[in-house]
Amino acid sequence: MRFLFIHQNFPGQFVHLAPKLVERGHEVHAIAMRKDFSGLWSGVRVHQVKPIKGSTPGVHAWVVDFETKVIRAESVFRAALKLRQSGLEPEVIIAHPGWGESLFLKDVWPKAKLGIYCEFNYAESGLDVGFDSEFSVTDEGDPCRLRLKNLNNVMHFDLAHAAISPTRFQAGTFPMPFRRKIRVLHDGIDTQRIRPNPDARFTLPDGTVVGRDDEVVTFANRNLEPYRGYHIFMRALPNLLAERPNAKVIIVGGHGTSYGKAPGNQNTWKQIFIDEVRPKISDEDWARVFFLPNLDREQFLLFLQVSRVHVYLTYPFVAGWSLLEALSAGCAVVGSDTEPVQEFIRHRHTGLLTSFFDTQELVQSIAHLLEDERLRNRLGQEARKKMQSYFDLHSVCLPKLVRWAEGLGSKRSNRRAVAIQANRTENLP
Repeated sequence: MRFLFIHQNFPGQFVHLAPKLVERGHEVHAIAMRKDFSGLWSGVRVHQVKPIKGSTPGVHAWVVDFETKVIRAESVFRAALKLRQSGLEPEVIIAHPGWGESLFLKDVWPKAKLGIYCEFNYAESGLDVGFDSEFSVTDEGDPCRLRLKNLNNVMHFDLAHAAISPTRFQAGTFPMPFRRKIRVLHDGIDTQRIRPNPDARFTLPDGTVVGRDDEVVTFANRNLEPYRGYHIFMRALPNLLAERPNAKVIIVGGHGTSYGKAPGNQNTWKQIFIDEVRPKISDEDWARVFFLPNLDREQFLLFLQVSRVHVYLTYPFVAGWSLLEALSAGCAVVGSDTEPVQEFIRHRHTGLLTSFFDTQELVQSIAHLLEDERLRNRLGQEARKKMQSYFDLHSVCLPKLVRWAEGLGSKRSNRRAVAIQANRTENLP
């Protein structure tokens, strides 16, 4: 079959699926808006597309997001017309619709089956919105803006033949009847590569080399910001450092903003909370805290492998890959008692869960694991077993994703899907 992948930052979540389809003999194309990415990649023919225009200055604040998506969608639509004229006729289109690029592709290839990757559907209240009152939006019109933000999802569900979502939590953010189209299939974790290594060594900025024999506490996110509990972890630091005089704390992440609102006054969330807690920490204790920028894959793996306790906190939002990688590496994890984390950590079985906002409970949980080697080892082993059993890339997730993708182009599968959808429609409340 001929496949076409759509992802603004290709390969993104399709980094394993697209090459695997090439390996299985399919012709695979991709459309991306990455400036540095075109030509042939892992057997995939990547077609680069540029936006046809920029956003309109002064456009209504509630529709800025949707206008941006429409601009991207039209850009891809125009490029797709040229690809069709050159002879490209995909049987299956697999898209991450989050940025809007795939909105008009069925107008170019109406016979193609469209499968979409459903990452998150925003709620007007609940989930991440209003979860942390310290950073709540005060504009009473914000629910209106969020409802409009989901227009892109609604329009895609009218077009999509089928959909996947990586977790039950993420799939559950989409309303009925859309939820019925979604199958929960995770992207997969390479547990063969991301594994415990008792001999791992990691070099800190001051030249100190740490390993599993050292009392290392780790915290990491792409950007250090409230959505990922950075402020909570920082506020726990003074008591943690005082209680554990031999602990070294390594914090990895950028100083930008991935989610939520950026801080004002040209400052960063990273620096704001450093400034908040630094007066409460002695120079001697502060010398045991190390901030590192985002690491490459090999360095990040070593970072996890030397961790005695890894901390992962998040709002009710998409769980970061670092959580699953930490579990696969056999880390003893202290996580926030929020829905995305609960899907992967069962308290005292595959990790410890603490209230997102309770810094004292967080300190106690970290200290407890640092002290209790037997519990720490058991949690790490059980966490890794879960990753191997349910989320392993090669033996579990990728085979399921391949069957789903190839099934989209199967005539038998299409007839069955139409019949199921018709039955579901007839039985809607």
